[in-house]
Amino acid sequence: MSKILTVFGATGQQGGSVIRYVLNDPELAHKYKIRAITRDVNSEKARQLTGKVEVVQGDVLDRASLETALTGAHTVFAMTIPSFGPDGFEIEYNSGTTIADVAVEKGAEYIIFSTLPPVKEISGGKYTKVTLFDAKAKAEQHIRGLLIKSAFYCPGSFMQNFQAQDFLPLRQAPDGNWVMARHVASKTQLPLIDIVRDTGKFVGAILAEPDRYEGKTFCAATAFYSFDEIVAVMSKATGKTVIYKQISCEDFKKFLPSLDSLVDNFVECFSYQEEFGYFGPDSEKLVAWAAENARGGRGSLSTFEEYLEAHPLQLISSK
Repeated sequence: MSKILTVFGATGQQGGSVIRYVLNDPELAHKYKIRAITRDVNSEKARQLTGKVEVVQGDVLDRASLETALTGAHTVFAMTIPSFGPDGFEIEYNSGTTIADVAVEKGAEYIIFSTLPPVKEISGGKYTKVTLFDAKAKAEQHIRGLLIKSAFYCPGSFMQNFQAQDFLPLRQAPDGNWVMARHVASKTQLPLIDIVRDTGKFVGAILAEPDRYEGKTFCAATAFYSFDEIVAVMSKATGKTVIYKQISCEDFKKFLPSLDSLVDNFVECFSYQEEFGYFGPDSEKLVAWAAENARGGRGSLSTFEEYLEAHPLQLISSK
């Protein structure tokens, strides 16, 4: 009999990728029966899942809905949504721990949690405001202490962010060139991942061999790219000149929405990556291991060049 795989964030980038991958992998599709969890079962994306998988309403703020959603679940893919308000850390941490606690109460046997590196810990307390990382990292530690088998998916920087973050767009200079401006050095390395296409390949590896990867963390990315390399790929893909410009921290802050917690998160996050590496001092080794162990291997993962070929970057002059 197939095991129930309960997927949170089913209509989003990560959960959606897991669902598509499992459905299209004959071995995993036979092994698991998917239960997609979404806050709104009547949304367009939720309706698109109906008929393919079981769709169940669940909200982390409604414990009773989680109890229903997790009844009978064998394996749980859990993720949390960042909150940037004054209580953002506590809200996201509580979301992750609540899902895990209810999963244990309902008899689930395995949880795969979408986590992020513990910035405060890795930086020795230097960077304390990257709550979107640290809340997930703390929830991970809680899960590791529970009486349930677990593994962890820790994605790098989303390739999609270069198109989705409206407040950090490329800007056209008076000379016609396009500029990516940040406050860190151009050699700063980002581990890039096509979060929509490739999440399922990393999580799929765990689903295929859960005992092998119990307790392990997949630091998931195709490869590291410096900002110099990123703009070079963009230039080639668009046929336009894209350059990187290091600016002051104060100037960088002007590009961000006027929400202090969000500003602090972005400023410290980039500074942390420049100084310590996205996943810490062994970042390159961790990414290499994860890529080699992804289902289909390193060669199945999208390069940034391939991503931009499939999703062309739109550079529209404001003139």
